[in-house]
Amino acid sequence: MAVRKKYHIKKNDTVMVIAGKEKGKSGKVLRILTKKDRAVVEKLNMVKRHMRPGAHSRQGGIVEKEAPIHISNLMVICSKCTDPTRVGYKILDDGRKARFCKKCGEIIDG
Repeated sequence: MAVRKKYHIKKNDTVMVIAGKEKGKSGKVLRILTKKDRAVVEKLNMVKRHMRPGAHSRQGGIVEKEAPIHISNLMVICSKCTDPTRVGYKILDDGRKARFCKKCGEIIDG
């Protein structure tokens, strides 16, 4: 049985890059690549790909798309204090497990 990895970042989180060539920039997570410990962030780490015309794209050419960034180089941005923050976990009164901002204590996911 395969063990499913858990990350401090989820799809649709707003994150900031804390290391690398895109350091200081922020964007929304489009998808998480669990096998490679990476995430694709909207309009960050753009690379050019030379595409040949085919079934998916009628017209070939040079296409710009987002490349994955390692999860360790990303930090969640709190919606309340608007700062990149570490994420903690707490059990709510109704029994659900929720992530919270370590700086201001605000619940990150609903």
